[in-house]
Formats: sequence, structure tokens, C-alpha cells
Amino acid sequence: MLVGLLMIAAGAAAGAFGSLLGLGGGVLIVPLLTLGFGLPLREAVGVSLICVIMTSSASAGVYLERHIANLRLGMTLELFTATGALLGGSIAFLLSDQLLSFLFAALLLFVAASMARGRGAELEVEPEPDRHALVVPEPGAPQTALDRLSGDGYRVHSLGFGVIGATGAGITSALLGIGGGVVKVPLMHLAMGVPLRVATATSNMMIGITAAASAVIYIIHGGIDPYVAGPTAIGVFLGATAGSRLGDRVELRYLRLLFVVVLVITALQLLLRVVG
Repeated sequence: MLVGLLMIAAGAAAGAFGSLLGLGGGVLIVPLLTLGFGLPLREAVGVSLICVIMTSSASAGVYLERHIANLRLGMTLELFTATGALLGGSIAFLLSDQLLSFLFAALLLFVAASMARGRGAELEVEPEPDRHALVVPEPGAPQTALDRLSGDGYRVHSLGFGVIGATGAGITSALLGIGGGVVKVPLMHLAMGVPLRVATATSNMMIGITAAASAVIYIIHGGIDPYVAGPTAIGVFLGATAGSRLGDRVELRYLRLLFVVVLVITALQLLLRVVG
């Protein structure tokens, strides 16, 4: 009973954090279940995927209702992310727990460094144009489908790079149970010129589909423990619901700092576990 309550509380914290940053909470759930509750990494990944679906379900509607998420961009990238998720789920059971832990830690450190170093794009700052930019046409000018990916006050850049990154995010999601948000948010924010708040909202909308695509593979292989997934998912849903409604009250600089600090701490814990 006590363990179940602790899992609900831990899931709520991870869900709130994941909703605020568009990560789905998996970046915390996996190390939390392995380091805190002693669950094998592969089983923690399967549980995390279920929780990521809950996070997306709880928060995506709020962001869409407030017109923060970029629906067209999200659905375009998600086509490739879901394909990557199916591919990653197919090879996940061929890798050792030690290798998965090392890959998880390396990914977290890389993303933390990228976010700490990059200045990013905010709503009031327009990125420098390049020949790959998707520019918003003048009123009355004909629009292509790609033109419509851009939003109010910003332009989406480097769509080709985004497609490659989205596919990689899907593979990463299936291997590490993180929903791909830890890759998608920096990808959209730093490489594609999408404001951080829009990137997190769009990621929240996408991660549920990504996680569902790879969770099917884990269910087929019996890699999801329902007794762990149940209470953790309940907590995640509650936390994500609260986090999505508090997102517009948190300053971006604090959001970025919190993101970087948590990623570094989690990565170091996982590396210590691999060494041990």
C-alpha cells in the first residue's frame, strides 16, 4: 500500500515536470523507478511509455485550447516520429540494461548541454532568415502546405533536419521510454526556430502518439508490469493536469534552468549506477 502511494506521488511530480517542459515525464520516471524502486530498466521503460501517454492526454487538450501548440508542425513531425518509435521498439529487447542506461545518461547530458548553451528563439525575437526557412507569406499571397507550418511571430526553419531529428526521437522514445520530448523540444526550439513555450506545448501533443506506437511492442513482449504502471500512471495524470494549467505562469528562464539541472542530476545518477 505504501509503495503504491509513493508511486502515485512520484508519478505526480514527474507528470507535472513533464507537462511543463513537454517531456512526458519519462525523463524522470525511468530513473525514478530504477533508482528509487529497484525496477529493471527495461520494465521501467515500458511503464514510462504508459505514463507518457497519460501525460499527453492530460495536457495536450489544454495547450490546444489555448492555441499554444503548433498543430500542423506537430502532426507533420509525428509521422516520422511514430515510424522511428516502431523501429526502436523492435530492437529495444536486443540491447542490455547497461547499454540502455549508458545511452540514456549520454542523451540527457547532450540535451542539457545544448539547452544551456543555446539562446533559442522567443516569441518576440525573429530568427535570422536562411534559404531553408519556411517564411510566412504576405497577406493574400498563395500558401503551400509547408508555409502553414510557421506560426504567429516566428518562422519554422530546417524542416529536413527536423524530420531526421523526429525519426531519431521516435527511436529514442522506444529504447528509453521518454516519449521523445527530450529530443523534440530542443529540436524544435534550437534547430527549427520555434519558441520554447510553443515547442513544449507541441511536444506534449505529439508524445502520446509516439509512446503508444512503441508501447504496443512492449506489451507484445510482456515488458509492462500493470501493478507498477497503474499507480504511477494515475499520479502522472494528476501531475500533468496541474502542470499544463501552470505552464503559462512559469518564466521561460526558470523553465530552461530547471530543465538543465534535472537532466544533469539524472544523468549522473544513471552513470553511477552503470559504473557500480
